[in-house]
Amino acid sequence: MSDVLANARDAIARGSKSFALASRLFDAPTRDRAMLLYAWCRHTDDVIDGQVLGEGRSDDRRPPAERLAEVYWQTERALAGNPAPGTPYEALARVVQETGMPARFPRDLVHGFRIDMEGRPFLTFDDTLTYCYHVAGCVGAMMAIVMGVKPDNHPVLVRACDLGMSFQLNNIARDVIEDAMNGRRYIPDDWLASVGLTPESFAFPRHRRQLARLVARLVFKAEEYEDSARHGTAALGNRAAWAVLAAARIYGGIGRKVRALEEAGLENRVSTTKAEKARAVALAFGDMLVRKQRWPMPGPPREGLWTLPE
Repeated sequence: MSDVLANARDAIARGSKSFALASRLFDAPTRDRAMLLYAWCRHTDDVIDGQVLGEGRSDDRRPPAERLAEVYWQTERALAGNPAPGTPYEALARVVQETGMPARFPRDLVHGFRIDMEGRPFLTFDDTLTYCYHVAGCVGAMMAIVMGVKPDNHPVLVRACDLGMSFQLNNIARDVIEDAMNGRRYIPDDWLASVGLTPESFAFPRHRRQLARLVARLVFKAEEYEDSARHGTAALGNRAAWAVLAAARIYGGIGRKVRALEEAGLENRVSTTKAEKARAVALAFGDMLVRKQRWPMPGPPREGLWTLPE
């Protein structure tokens, strides 16, 4: 397992600088489990997309359906406690064994890959939110369990899902043009129609002003989920809460930067600088100290937000 953990640490260091930074705030056992979970998530996403650490193209030329079948089968083996040795599926099996993580959450992520592979239509914002749960909200729930939340603590898992939903909405806002170039669209038909755009032409340069309005709308929605998620940190230990609040500030900062740039934010992939990340971590420390007073559980009603079924 030492090799599996070493590979997981390498994957997070190379694949997500923001997550790598936030994970340093965990205690050692939590950090190791978070890295193991990340390794499985990163690997499965790369297999589906035919990439390496989310970039470039791999040598895998199999049809998408065949790659999805492999991810499904290997994940089921891991959930049954019989993973392929030395693979990220062994990392998932260890996390499941040590935390009692319900199988529904890894399966929900695999279902998210199926949504992408099948190119399902996004007719309404509910379709977008359902997708966001399956590719990120369920990861938020898994991370909460990794941080010590009991698998049956539904109110806290709901708040953890909210943070994943927020992250994904910000990702959609940041990557809307890049996704369009790859044949993917997550802004729903009814939103496009509200500003006079169509699924066929929404990404054309002449429509940047209307598209920027929708991107800003996405970021405002992301902030609603981000604000809700903070209430779940009252149930976490200090170091885990610090990491979560830092990640919320970092990922939320990306969306807010995209929104502030308006049309210019659509032209190039927006990211945060090292200085901005460091500031987010510092501010999150203060958030952690006052979280139980500022964001007590169970928190306010989550009216209008997508909710994880029990």
